[in-house]
Amino acid sequence: MKKKLLAIALGTTLVFAVGACGKKEDSKSSNQSASTDSAEQIYKKSCAGCHANDLSGATGPDLRTVGGKYDAADIEKIIEKGRGMMSPGIIQGEDAKKVSEWLAEHK
Repeated sequence: MKKKLLAIALGTTLVFAVGACGKKEDSKSSNQSASTDSAEQIYKKSCAGCHANDLSGATGPDLRTVGGKYDAADIEKIIEKGRGMMSPGIIQGEDAKKVSEWLAEHK
């Protein structure tokens, strides 16, 4: 009886582990591909939680005039590598480029 319960527990754990790995890979691949969303839509989905919908800052810094301080390439590097409490890679690939170009226009 103990062997049967152990086999069931191990099998269930394996199913959950495989399922979680599959979901992780799916989310990683979707982050790397470019979305059809506009830069502002991507920003609102990924950045507004810390920087506010109007770019005024919340827990993250105010970005309303970030383009006066950094160009698009600098902003893209910050998005890719993170800064301070900001995690790296929140937006990746073409989406990061779209958002950095859009933010660079805010002077």
